[in-house]
Amino acid sequence: MPVKTKVIKIGNSKGVRIPKALLEQANLGDEVEMEVQEGKLIMRNVKKPREGWEEDFARMAEEDKEILDITSLSNEWDDTDWEW
Repeated sequence: MPVKTKVIKIGNSKGVRIPKALLEQANLGDEVEMEVQEGKLIMRNVKKPREGWEEDFARMAEEDKEILDITSLSNEWDDTDWEW
């Protein structure tokens, strides 16, 4: 359900207050990245470098695998800028 809020001036920038319910639903942390896509402002948690690697390596050890499945590490650059 959409929530209405005001855009407020913060120094030379502007900001919005995000209601607690939306923060919880989106599971946003203390640091986010934002971008505009098709006229919409998209906000998501910042992915930390090597996030999840420890779990992946533990799973590999359990499954006795020597090669990590790196499909989960792909990003937009892989799809648009890289030629295989």
